[in-house]
Amino acid sequence: MKLRFSHQRNQALTRTEAIVVVATLAVLFVLLLPALVPVHNGRQRINCISNLKQIGIAYRLWEGDNNDKYPMAVSVTNGGAMELVAIGNVAACFQVMSNELSTPKILVCPEDTHRVWATNFSTGFDNSHISYFVGLDATETNPQMFLSGDDNFAISGVPVKSGILPLFTNAPVTWTRARHKYVGGHIGMADGMVQQVTTSWLRIALTKTGIATNRLAIP
Repeated sequence: MKLRFSHQRNQALTRTEAIVVVATLAVLFVLLLPALVPVHNGRQRINCISNLKQIGIAYRLWEGDNNDKYPMAVSVTNGGAMELVAIGNVAACFQVMSNELSTPKILVCPEDTHRVWATNFSTGFDNSHISYFVGLDATETNPQMFLSGDDNFAISGVPVKSGILPLFTNAPVTWTRARHKYVGGHIGMADGMVQQVTTSWLRIALTKTGIATNRLAIP
C-alpha cells in the first residue's frame, strides 16, 4: 500500500476573514444582550416597585393617625413636615414617618447609582440617601395624584435638580435614562398603587391628577 501525501497546506485566516469573524461575533453579542439584560433589570425593577409600595403603606399608616393628612400637609409644630418639605427637605418627610418605615434602605432605588442607603433615620440622614420624590399636593381623597416615585425627571431634555419641581399638565417632562432605561419609571399614587410609567404615559398621568400643577419635592 502506498502512502499518499497531501500537498495542501493549512492556511491561517486572512486579515479580511478575521475581521468578518470578529464582526459576526460582535453582531451576535449585540443581538443576545437584550435577552440577558432584562433578567437583571427585571429583578431591580421589582425591588423598586416593592420599595414604593412600602413607602405608600407608610404614608397611609401615618395619615391614619393624623387626621387623614400626609406629613407634607401637617405643620412641624404638630408633628408633620409641611414647612420643611416645602423648601425641598425631602428627608424631613421620611424622618417623620420613620416609625412606619421598616428601614431607610427602601428609600433608595436599586438602580440609582448616585445614592447609597442610610443605616438609620437620624445620623447623617439627608436627601442624598433618597431616590424618590414627595408629592406636596397629594391627598387621599384624590387617588390619582402623585405621592412618590422615581425622581429622574428631565424638562425639555434637561435633568431636574434637587428642590421643588412644579409640573404643569402640559410640561415637556420625560424620564432620563439614568434609571430603569427600558421601562421609564415608577409612580406611587395617593391611593397606594404603584404604576410603571413610560414617558408618554407620564404626561397622560399628569392630566389625570385633577390639578393644573403638581408640586414635587425632588431630593
